[in-house]
Amino acid sequence: MGSTLRCDSFDATELSQDAFLGGRLVIGQPKDGYRAGVDPVLLAASIPARAGERVLDLGCGGGVAGLCLAARVPGVLVTGLEVQPAYADLARRNAEANNLALDVVTGDLSNMPDTLRQQQFDHVIANPPYFDRRKSTAARDMGRERAMGEGLALADWVRAAARRVAQKGSVTFIQRADRLPDLMAAAMVHLGSLEVLPLIPRRGRVARLVLLRGRKGGRAGFRLHDGWLLHEGPEHVQGGEKYTAATSEVLRNAAALPFPV
Repeated sequence: MGSTLRCDSFDATELSQDAFLGGRLVIGQPKDGYRAGVDPVLLAASIPARAGERVLDLGCGGGVAGLCLAARVPGVLVTGLEVQPAYADLARRNAEANNLALDVVTGDLSNMPDTLRQQQFDHVIANPPYFDRRKSTAARDMGRERAMGEGLALADWVRAAARRVAQKGSVTFIQRADRLPDLMAAAMVHLGSLEVLPLIPRRGRVARLVLLRGRKGGRAGFRLHDGWLLHEGPEHVQGGEKYTAATSEVLRNAAALPFPV
């Protein structure tokens, strides 16, 4: 099925060097394979972490979400779990290149490595594969397919996150809006104080992505927040991004994207 992923690491010639957070981070990403966009940046910006707190990024890929969080919150302790050895190695290299601490564990969340089973985290974050392959076509590149095509059910991601988060700690997912019913169903079993922040592409459009947060042992009622607007204007303008001022602050200047209080 298309190209195969190197089992150990990417050669430098296979990578592009891409700027995130207005150039604060320069991240190596495969030219062919899974490439992070704004989604992990938005996820990282939404986490209410403080210096000294511990964060676990499930399925960290090349490390974009964890490194964006580490850049925004100096002193936060970030660990990433990644099943694909080449991407785990890339995350370590990206952390070193940006002089940021990111402890990356190679392993599968369905069979959590012992080093992680023995730990609890203040926050767990995840950007799980978006596409249910019973209803969509697999990507040709194996690395991209592992990142985008659902191999494990969303319920397994939620269960793994809930096991690793400390009591009263937060679990936050970014996911396609059409997968929210599946994600909510699983979250209601393992987490409380659920809240959803829709990410609206443009005013008058339906949300394509959502952020869902829950807390272990939380007892507050469900909250559906007003949507976060990503782009200005009614339609895409050729050659321009036209993010809202608030979104630009998140993407360019490492600002927080807080859930409304």
